[in-house]
Amino acid sequence: MESKIFAHEAASPARAFDPAAFALLGANLETVWSAPTTDSRLKKRIVRTMIHEVVADIDDTTSEIVIVVHWSGGVHSEIRLPKRRRGQRSSTSADIIAAVRELALIASDDLIAGLLNRNGLKTGYGNRWTRERVTSLRSHHRIPVFQAAVDGVEPWLNLSDAARILNIASKTLRRAAEAGEIKASRPLPDGVWIFARAALATDAAKSIAERARNNVRRPAGPARGQQSLFPSTT
Repeated sequence: MESKIFAHEAASPARAFDPAAFALLGANLETVWSAPTTDSRLKKRIVRTMIHEVVADIDDTTSEIVIVVHWSGGVHSEIRLPKRRRGQRSSTSADIIAAVRELALIASDDLIAGLLNRNGLKTGYGNRWTRERVTSLRSHHRIPVFQAAVDGVEPWLNLSDAARILNIASKTLRRAAEAGEIKASRPLPDGVWIFARAALATDAAKSIAERARNNVRRPAGPARGQQSLFPSTT
């Protein structure tokens, strides 16, 4: 029997693989994993093939969760995650909730998510904002969803719509809002301005519009009667 086994192993030696071929497979792993045709069953087979075990421990000195991945090839990878302290909650900050409450006056959940991401803000768990996460936040804090007015007369307006009502340029209205000449809010540093329609009917708004209409730019050129700096040589 041992002779037969030896003869069998000698007749079919183990196939020698080229290291370059292994490197190519490793380079294509991310492509295979992200391919739309790769289902969860194939991903599980890949994980079982590559990972021998995962060991988790707690480092009390740094208050971190230490995860060590033992790969099948013998290499170990250490990952450290912050440990949630007692009483600590992974909740969204109050400033973001306040911003969403104001933005919901004029913007849909899709637009709000885009504005939050543009300002580099994250959820309580450190994730990017999506429409679904904004919707969940609103529902939890009972913030009404934005709905366009049936009669088309919106009680809250963005910068462009407010400037159109006053018949002035958006840049002019923005400068007035930045100077505090008209009441407006800007929930995010890199975001939209919000104006109440009632604020556009105030004396301050009328004064801004009147000043903008009377501010006719004069053509460039010397003023009448201005003396020349250099004497005439003719």
